Amino acid sequence: MADEVKKEDKKLSKKVETLVDEISKLSVMDLSELVNALQDKLGVSASAPVAQVVAPQAGGATPSEGETQAQGGGGGANQTVVMTASGANKIAVIKALREINQNLGLKEAKDATENLPFEVLKDAKADDAKSAIEKLKAAGATVEVK
Repeated sequence: MADEVKKEDKKLSKKVETLVDEISKLSVMDLSELVNALQDKLGVSASAPVAQVVAPQAGGATPSEGETQAQGGGGGANQTVVMTASGANKIAVIKALREINQNLGLKEAKDATENLPFEVLKDAKADDAKSAIEKLKAAGATVEVK
């Protein structure tokens, strides 16, 4: 009955309806693979934009020297981004890790959140390090730059 209500509310073309039926039969891993393939093919991201909230650190509100460099003062020097804590929302951190390093599988990214500290990027450009830091912090992780 719920399917009938949905079909009445929104008229789907037969083609789309067939796709929805086929996609609903996929496993979670297959769905993840499908999303990644579509993102690559279409050049888009399925993740919703996340507003970044900057909380003061325990020792004060000033960022560490490494964070300052990664946020614009690095001048192109290669940097290593290390995750020291994954935070409460491990799923968001796993997604961020896989977005930063697309070679990481789901298991490897999950293991990375449990075996800390974890070297996310090694010898990365300042812009790449800054981007990685922003994604991980938005997901709730704690990171350092070396």
